[in-house]
Amino acid sequence: MPILGGELLVIRRLLLLALTVVGLAGCGFPAGAPFQSEILAEANAEHPSFDVVEVSRANLARIDAWPTTGWAGQYRWLTAGGGGPTNVIRAGDVIDLAIWDSQENSLLAPPNAKSTLMKGLIVAPGGSIFVPYVGDVVINGLTPMAARQVVQREIERIAPSAQVQLEMVAGESNTADLVRGVIHPGPVQLPSRNFTILSLIAKGGGIDTRLRNPLVRLIRGGQTYEIRAEDLFADASRNIAMRGGDKVIVDEDRRYFVTAGATGDGIVEFDREHITAMEALSMSGGLNESRADPQGILILRDYPASAVRPDGVGGPQLPQVVFTVDLTSADGLFAAREFEVNPGDLVMVTESQMVTVAQVIELAATGLLVRTRLQ
Repeated sequence: MPILGGELLVIRRLLLLALTVVGLAGCGFPAGAPFQSEILAEANAEHPSFDVVEVSRANLARIDAWPTTGWAGQYRWLTAGGGGPTNVIRAGDVIDLAIWDSQENSLLAPPNAKSTLMKGLIVAPGGSIFVPYVGDVVINGLTPMAARQVVQREIERIAPSAQVQLEMVAGESNTADLVRGVIHPGPVQLPSRNFTILSLIAKGGGIDTRLRNPLVRLIRGGQTYEIRAEDLFADASRNIAMRGGDKVIVDEDRRYFVTAGATGDGIVEFDREHITAMEALSMSGGLNESRADPQGILILRDYPASAVRPDGVGGPQLPQVVFTVDLTSADGLFAAREFEVNPGDLVMVTESQMVTVAQVIELAATGLLVRTRLQ
C-alpha cells in the first residue's frame, strides 16, 4: 500500500522526535527507575559523599579484604568431637566400682569373698566420689579409663594387690535445654554422652514448621555457635554430641537485602549462608528485559567509620560505597558470580535510557497517526 503524504510527514516528524528524545534521555529524562548516570553523578563532585567501586575480577581480592557488614561473615559451628571430649565424667553421673582383692582380711572385700561391688556412687557437685577407707576421690572431667586409674592408685595405698573396675552411667541430672523454636521446648535429659543435637531436636518434636530459613544456635561454655538448619541436616560431621548445660535455640535467619529499581522493590531474605550478586538478582525476580539496564547494576553498602581507609587498602575510602556491576561483559558476569551481597545491602537495577526513548516514540507515533487519519 502506498504511503500517503500525511503519513510520510508523520514518519519525518517521528525521526526528528527520536533524535530529540535521545538528547532528553541523556539529560536525565524522568523514568520509573533511576538511571545509572543520575545515581553516580555525585561521584564526580569535588568532595563526593560516597565511593564508586567497579566489581571486576581484578578488584575482587581487594574488596574481599574489606570488613564484612551486616553480620560476622560466616556462621561458626563445632564439628563432631570439635567441642571437646564428650565421654567424660561430670557431676551427677553414676559410677559403679568393682574392687577385687585377693589378700586375707581385706578391708574392702567382705569375709570369704575376693571382691566387692559399690554401685550407684553419684559424682558430687565438686566432682568426687566417696570410696570407703580411701575418702573422696576427684574424677570430674576424666574419661572412665582415666578415672579407673585414679581410683586404682588411691586404693593401692590400703590394698596394694587390689584391682579396680569402673563403669560410668550419665546421670539424669545432666540435661540440655531446648529454649524455643521446637514443638515442645524445655529441658531434655541426656541419656548418654553420645546423645546428639539432632536427637535433642527430635526429642523436642522437631523444628517449628512456621519458622522461615531456620537457624540453630548453641550456647555452650559462654560461647555461641550458629548453623543453618539445612546445613546441619546435610552434614553428619555437624551432628555434635550434647553436654549437660547446653542451650539450643532455633530461630529464623533474619538477614535480608533490599531490591529496588527496574527489578522491582522488595525485601529478600537470605535462604543460604552466602549469596552472590548474580544469585541476588535471580532471587529478586531477574532483570526486566523491557526496562533494566544490564550495565547499571548497583549495590549500595554502608561501612562503619572504623573501616574507612584513605588509601582504599583494607577498607573503603568513604563510609558509603556504590559497587557497579556490568553484566554485558564476561568479566562482569564472572565477577558477579563471586561478589557477595551482605545483609542490609541495597541491590539497585537502574533503568535503561532506551526504554524511555521507545516509550515516548510509541506514544508520539500513536498520537500523530491518529491526528493524520482524522485530517
